[in-house]
Amino acid sequence: MATVSVRYIVHDVDAAITFYRDHLGFTEVMHPAPAFAMLAHGDLRLVLSAPGGGPGGGQAQPDGRVPEPGGWNRFALQVDDLDTVVTRLRAAGVPMRGPVVEGVGGRQVIADDPSGNPVELFQPTRAEARLDAS
Repeated sequence: MATVSVRYIVHDVDAAITFYRDHLGFTEVMHPAPAFAMLAHGDLRLVLSAPGGGPGGGQAQPDGRVPEPGGWNRFALQVDDLDTVVTRLRAAGVPMRGPVVEGVGGRQVIADDPSGNPVELFQPTRAEARLDAS
């Protein structure tokens, strides 16, 4: 059951569903309209909205601003073998924002979804950095 929800604004909801399902193991929870879908990955619920696709998270704000994809804020998915995942994603043409980097708690890389939203793929190298650390 999802306990955390993240919304991403995407240019093409169908392309985003395919990316997250086929490349990152998400499951589709619902897709009731072309401009909206919900996906799940463990405790994470990913809500996808098209910009201007109101009513809802993609609709224009009262001041006229319209949500858009991109930026650097991101969620991280823990993986067991980062090199294998990166090789598979690169072979599928998924863009990466840089090489795999070594951090203080693990190794990571940032992949872009079809709309340019970042997803961090993280392989812990310290026990306390694991999501299931006790």
